[in-house]
Amino acid sequence: QVQMVESGGGLVQAGASLRLSCTASGGTISRYPMSWFRQAPGKEREFVAAVSWSGGATTYADSVKGRFTISKDNAKNTVYLQMNSLKPEDTAVYICAKSKSPFGSPFLRAVQEYESWGQGTQVTVSS
Repeated sequence: QVQMVESGGGLVQAGASLRLSCTASGGTISRYPMSWFRQAPGKEREFVAAVSWSGGATTYADSVKGRFTISKDNAKNTVYLQMNSLKPEDTAVYICAKSKSPFGSPFLRAVQEYESWGQGTQVTVSS
């Protein structure tokens, strides 16, 4: 069973940048698309970004497009989320997950398409 551990969150001011990491253990993620979701208090889990198994294709939620960049390092079994120009509305717990389908589509945005959810890392953006 692959397990994900996220890191890199913190408290920052609006306009700042953060780089989140998600490292897998207990198995390889090299054949799988990977995603980042986020969940704010009292809200449903929301898709943020996804990357193809090779790292060559990406997709983003409209709310983060142009500000966030997802990337994947298969040699390190790690997925990253570079977040720039952070806004208070980006405040949430950020969680990574693995696609259920090896070599599957990197454009899936539904929670049910992913598994092996991590515990998440808190990102708080102050105004």
